[in-house]
Order: sequence, then C-alpha cells, then structure tokens
Amino acid sequence: MSQLRCVLLVDDDPTTNYLNRKLLVKMGIADGVLTALNGQEALAAVNTHCYEDSPTCPDLIFLDVNMPLMNGFEFLAAYRQLPPAQQCATVMVMLTTSLHPRDVQRAHHLPVSSFLTKPLTAEKVTAILQAHFAAAADTLPG
Repeated sequence: MSQLRCVLLVDDDPTTNYLNRKLLVKMGIADGVLTALNGQEALAAVNTHCYEDSPTCPDLIFLDVNMPLMNGFEFLAAYRQLPPAQQCATVMVMLTTSLHPRDVQRAHHLPVSSFLTKPLTAEKVTAILQAHFAAAADTLPG
C-alpha cells in the first residue's frame, strides 16, 4: 500500500489535533500520526523521529501559524537550520484560521507547499495528497 510514513500535526489546540488525527487515521493515509502543541514540541519530534531511512519521520506536516513558545514561522526557520538528513518532511502545509496577507506573503519565503484555512477536511487532505503524493492519493477509497 502506498501510504505516507507519518504525518505530524502541530497545533496549540488539543481538540484540533485530536479531530485532525481522527480524520487522518480514518482516511488511512499514513502509517503513523504524531502531534505537537507548539513549534518547540514539533522540532523535538523531528529531532527524535527524523534520521536517515526512519520509518516514523513525517512526510507531511500540518502547521498552525499562531502558537505559544514557538509559532509556525519560527518552527520553519529552525527546521531549515537542521542537518539535511533530518529535513525529511517533503510537504509543509500551513493550516490556520486566518489567511492574513502578511502571513501568506511571509510563507512564500519559507518551505511551505500550501496555506490552508481550518478546519482540515477530507477534501483538503485529498487535494494535498493529489498535488504532492500521487501514489498515496491513488490508494484512497472512491
């Protein structure tokens, strides 16, 4: 089966992480789903799970913009400083409640594949998979 190895959900709202995790598990798109409540936790997860040929390194990261301790933009800046072997995530998606033009413009200068508004839906996940992971999208039901 052509699933993603892992997806990392980064949002300071535990309920949002819970619902998004439930959606991704129901869709069966990844072997694993990790969650983090802020950029610091997300960076720690990458440091723990991302090394050469790691089966638990996320292929896809859904990243909130506004979070305490380390926001989405700060996470992306720190992520870019990691050794290349740890930068396993091939697709970064900013998932936010606002599409403020300043944030969208700022994201264009970072390794962000998409900028989506919440909530995460099956349609949005499918669109991301079709755009960036054709093999995984082909395994989704109907």
